[in-house]
Amino acid sequence: MTEKRGPRRRDRHGRGLRGPLAPSHVPLARSRSERFDDLVLDAVDRLRPQWGRQLSVVEFAVEEVPPLSELGDGPRIGADPIPFGRAVAAQGAEPASVVIYRRPLEARARDRDALGALVHDTVVEQVASLLGLSPETVDPGYDDRR
Repeated sequence: MTEKRGPRRRDRHGRGLRGPLAPSHVPLARSRSERFDDLVLDAVDRLRPQWGRQLSVVEFAVEEVPPLSELGDGPRIGADPIPFGRAVAAQGAEPASVVIYRRPLEARARDRDALGALVHDTVVEQVASLLGLSPETVDPGYDDRR
């Protein structure tokens, strides 16, 4: 004797349907990836006063992890085995782009302030690579944090 049951619901114990934990206008409601995106945008905005014209043709993106093609096989001397970002020069109709990898940076940072500084340094390094300049030229305070 089998009864046909309706679809399963989240309200199994009669406590009501689940809702958001916090209103959408408070910082708690933002996901970790949204907060990381904000850190990247803040880092880019800090560079815009001096490099706005050059950065106006650059697309910035965030990816979770680097693709396998960017990971080395085994230890490398003098380089971090997991990249924090990449810069791609403009090719034909494709604009220049800077991609920042979220998970490696979050794993390296000990707290939110350290993550913000690490994201800013990574953006500065990638923009410097794209423009063919040193990171100290792109952001004079870069060397002070090292």
